[in-house]
Formats: sequence, structure tokens, C-alpha cells
Amino acid sequence: MSLSRSQIQKAATRFPWTKNFRHLLPVPKHWLDRQSFYDPGLKVVPVKDRIKHWNVVPGDQIRIRGEGGKLHEVMSINRFSNRVYLKGNIKEGSPNKMAVNRSVHYSRCQLFMGNHTVTTPLGGLKQISLFARRVGVRDPHWQPKLRRFDWKRIAVATTPAYFKKTSRAPLVIPWPKHEFPERPAANKFYDTTKDVVLKITYQPPDLQKSSPADENAYVNALFNPQPKPFDESRPMEFHLAKELSNPHGRAKKQARWQAAGVRKAELSKKFVERELMNLNGRSAKAARAEGVFKFRQKMEEERKMEKKRRWFTAERVANIERKVKRKQRKADKQKEKLTQLVLKEAANQVIPAAESSKRKQV
Repeated sequence: MSLSRSQIQKAATRFPWTKNFRHLLPVPKHWLDRQSFYDPGLKVVPVKDRIKHWNVVPGDQIRIRGEGGKLHEVMSINRFSNRVYLKGNIKEGSPNKMAVNRSVHYSRCQLFMGNHTVTTPLGGLKQISLFARRVGVRDPHWQPKLRRFDWKRIAVATTPAYFKKTSRAPLVIPWPKHEFPERPAANKFYDTTKDVVLKITYQPPDLQKSSPADENAYVNALFNPQPKPFDESRPMEFHLAKELSNPHGRAKKQARWQAAGVRKAELSKKFVERELMNLNGRSAKAARAEGVFKFRQKMEEERKMEKKRRWFTAERVANIERKVKRKQRKADKQKEKLTQLVLKEAANQVIPAAESSKRKQV
């Protein structure tokens, strides 16, 4: 599945899990161009610079290289731009820009691994804050139940460097616990009460005792209710099942297709039998071929008629009727103008002989 421009715009996520590696797909360059002033600017790093396994995820405690030991909490990450957004660190915007959370590059982040008591090179004890300078990936695998990728974060190098492990096992960095946003409480004015839900508002009729209503009588009563009133107390469930059923279901389509096949076979047999009854000096083989030919001609005629019927939609029929009426009005106006035409008496006007003789007879 390819990427879309909206997915790039909404690439920042607060979920720590990796469900796919689609952030490694290439992004067309024309997506990065702003079509208007209101379009957000998209920043995407080249594919070779993107990170496959993200070890800094929302919920982690980190510090920024070159800014001392102040801790920050990761709010969200953007896998397309390699940016990490910090929680509570608001970057004030200009009068034309709104304030946003500060973001730093992934390479400047160091994971906080807790406070530890260590022995200094001089032999004393010291309380230090341990940070992971380099983080490795171990045992990456796909979890089918959770539908996501999972791996172990290993601290390859730490800061300060003189921290010594108590065992030879790799130093595993636990994943942060994701906190789902709290759902707002339901509004009691918008929620349906329990007594209304449990209230019985429909009593199905006893179809065995009462006969179903006539469908044609019901339809006729809709258009002309005065002469033949319709008894509304009689059940209509039989007709509703027919009306509300899907005509495009697989079983119904297959039934129609099978019925059409049976009809074609019977029609072909009928044409062949008709020709075999009247050979007229032909052989049975020639008569059978003639019947098959006529059957195919009949199928082609039906196909053309069905194509023409489908072409005459309600809209097209209305347009054709409108054009016919317009042409008829135009012809009637022209005929009326010629009938009511009166010429002024002037020189060099001659009445035809036939017309003059008719006038004298009148």
C-alpha cells in the first residue's frame, strides 16, 4: 500500500509501538511543495537517513546533548523527519504563528536509565544519573496477537563511562508504559435511560392465525385511499422481508444466472427442434446448424434490445421528450405565422389563377 500526503502530514504519533515500516518508503518530492499559504510545510529526511527501529518513544525520559542534565519527557515522535517532540516545553511562536512543542533531532536524545550508586575511580561512592549513550536492538520480531513489532533495547554505551554492571547480561532498557487518554464521561442528557431501552414498542403478530395483508391493496391505498381503504391491522412482515432483502446478494445473483442459463438451453433446444421438424430436403446436421444460427441471432437481438433499454434511462427519456416538445412548439409557431401572414396591397402583386377561381366559387 502506497503512502498519501495526509499520512505524511499526520506522521507525528504518541503511540510507542511500531506496527509497520512504512516510514521507510520514499516520498514524492512534489508533496513537499506548499500549494497555498495555508498548507502546512512538510519536512521529510531522505530514506537512507531514516531510523528503522525507534528506541526513543513517547513516555521515555531523556536529556538533550549539550544542554546539561535536565530531564524531558517525550510527548510524540515523527518517524519521517527524525524529530522528537518534548512534553511541556512550549516554543512560543511569532504573531503570525501559533505556539508549538519544542522538537529536537533523534541523535541528540539520551535515554535516562535511573539513578545508581557507583564506585568512583578513587574508591568512593557516588550517586549518579545514568544515561544510555548508544542503544542497540536485540531480538526484533513480530507479535501476531498484538499486531506490532517488538524488540529489546540494549544499552551498548552509557554515560558516565565508568559505570560497571553487576553481571555479564546485557543491560536491557524497559519500555515505557503507555497511558491511554481518558474518555470523557457520557452526557446524561444525550444517553438513553434504561427504562426507555427496555420498553417494548413492537409486538410481532401471530402469522399462523392471521392472514397476511395484500401487497397490491396496500400500494393502491397509498395512491388512492378513498375508494378502497386498507386494513392496517393485518401484518405486513411477509412483504417487508421481500422489500428489505438485498437483491445484489451472491445467492440471488447466482440464482438469476442459473435461471438465465436454463432459459438459454431451452430456447436453443426449441429452435433446433423446430428446424428438425421441417427439413425441406436438408440433412439433420444442416437443419441443426440452421437452428443454432437462428438461436444465436435471437440472443444477439435480445442483447441489443437490453442494451438499448438500459440506455434509455429516466433522465435521457425526459431529455428526449423535452426536445420533441420543443421541436413541435417551434413547428406550430412557424405554421401559425404562415397561416396568419397578411401582405399589404402594392404594385406588381398577382393572385394565382387557382386561388382566384376558388375565391369566385366561394
